[in-house]
Amino acid sequence: MKIERQTKILELIVKNEIGTQEELTAKLEEAGFNATQATVSRDIREMKLTKVADASGKLRYVAFKTTQDDMNEKYIRIFLDGFVSMDNATNILVVKTVSGMAMAVAAALDHMDFPEIVGSIAGDDTIMCAVRTLDDTVNLMGKLKRIIDRSK
Repeated sequence: MKIERQTKILELIVKNEIGTQEELTAKLEEAGFNATQATVSRDIREMKLTKVADASGKLRYVAFKTTQDDMNEKYIRIFLDGFVSMDNATNILVVKTVSGMAMAVAAALDHMDFPEIVGSIAGDDTIMCAVRTLDDTVNLMGKLKRIIDRSK
């Protein structure tokens, strides 16, 4: 649940101008996450979110990427935590995940910037990634398998 919540927090602060923990807590509740202000505060600290002033001077939360490698490691960790199996149906990659983790894993795959993936749809425990061609699907599966093998 924590990974899903933190993934949603990143999505929310990118799509919305959120300047307070209360605003963030309310947006999380609208998205179906029950989180206390203390939990949101802890998430903000763990995720190393900070506030910056926008053009009008209003403060809002942002996630600073210390390096691309740091962010990729986080996305890889999310992918590995939720991954169960994968298979292809021509140019569609089907990824099975731990129950409730499909959205977080799909978000991680999207942020890992695989050029083969056109888009993803996630349910509760299944992700369908539209891939450009069958060859791209095979290449993508190879990349994901190497990530999995490196973690063992």
